[in-house]
Amino acid sequence: MTTQRLDTKDGTVVFLEESHALPLVTITIATRSGAAHDPPEKTGLARVSTRLLMRGCEGADARKIEETLDGLGAEAAEEVSHASVALGAQGIVRNVDALVDLLSRILGAPLFAEAEVARLVREMDADLLEVRDDDRSLAERALRKAIFGDHIFGRVTTRASLAKITREDVRGFHAKHFNKKNIVVAFAGDVTPDQSRALAEKLVSRLPTGEAIADPTPEPIEKTGRRLVFVDKPERTQTQIFLGALGTSAKDDDHFSLLAADAILGGSFTSRLMREVRSKRGWSYGASSRLDVARRRHWFLAHTFPAAADAAPCIALELDLIENYAAKGISARELSFIKKFLVRSYAFEIDTASKRVHQALDIEIMDWPADYHSGYVAKIKAVELGAANVAVKARIHPENLAIVMVGTAAQILDKVKAAIPNLASTDVIPFDTV
Repeated sequence: MTTQRLDTKDGTVVFLEESHALPLVTITIATRSGAAHDPPEKTGLARVSTRLLMRGCEGADARKIEETLDGLGAEAAEEVSHASVALGAQGIVRNVDALVDLLSRILGAPLFAEAEVARLVREMDADLLEVRDDDRSLAERALRKAIFGDHIFGRVTTRASLAKITREDVRGFHAKHFNKKNIVVAFAGDVTPDQSRALAEKLVSRLPTGEAIADPTPEPIEKTGRRLVFVDKPERTQTQIFLGALGTSAKDDDHFSLLAADAILGGSFTSRLMREVRSKRGWSYGASSRLDVARRRHWFLAHTFPAAADAAPCIALELDLIENYAAKGISARELSFIKKFLVRSYAFEIDTASKRVHQALDIEIMDWPADYHSGYVAKIKAVELGAANVAVKARIHPENLAIVMVGTAAQILDKVKAAIPNLASTDVIPFDTV
């Protein structure tokens, strides 16, 4: 079925993807604004505010909410990004009215109890301490700063910023972002259009009409030169390595050409990175690259995780592969294979009603071209070799890469620096400060 749009009388956009194969309904309530609106000194505010929705509402504390969901045979979860915050729920269709009643109170009448705010901040602070044990997360946090600097995309939640968030901040975030025109609702599953519109009206009934909120995110600016950021952590026998720079925008004319080319570099099990790093040399179990797509141009990155002894030669090889990729492009044979792979695998992106309706949410919230998803297969099929190679040369600049790794500096830093030609700068950062 085609995803239907069913706006409410107060201006809330509603999408429906009907599927009566199972007696289940999936509900997503997403805002048009998210963590990009966090004050720089209070990063994490959107996440704290959204997670607190499930910690108490009119007529129910956190435990009562969980018990009610269990009794309805339902589940709910929150999600936060720079562009949006979302509350998702799934339940059996016979209980959908009761589920929507609970969700309407969670959305429109949250308690934001002082004790719950303090408890959640402590939990998230503990989570940040645990991140220090996750080398990949450390590397990704450092990569954000290395590529985006002080740009909104470069911000991460810190213990210091969490400590500054108050109940009044949370109440203010909710009051600003949760209104009928700033929210998009999506239903997938065993409901009709008339039911969906009525359920959506009930979901947002406690919210003010308000206005849609504009995205404050500027276009990021590419940093120049090769920069090494070494996150120094004691006793690492294995490393995490990211090479990254600015990538693509959904509105670029060469967007799909670049997506296809990147899949050849590192987006499949037979990619160049996987073949050279893992299959031939056994340096890293995984070797991949990807282009993230957001409201503004986001990052291109390549990821490996070799043993410390192999880190320097692995970086040198990756740089060589990316330089060759940018200078010489891809071959006709590679493009023919990857186009078939991407077209065939796209079936897994639309095999459920929930996935299909979330594509409509993407278009509405992210401001991507209207045919971004519906035209995906045709646009991948239409990618030509010359256009793909022009896109790679225009967008991927090996001379401007950030190279971020987690390892033990005393063991391998000098070797890593020697493995990077034309290295412009080196920063060594203690792991507990990332």
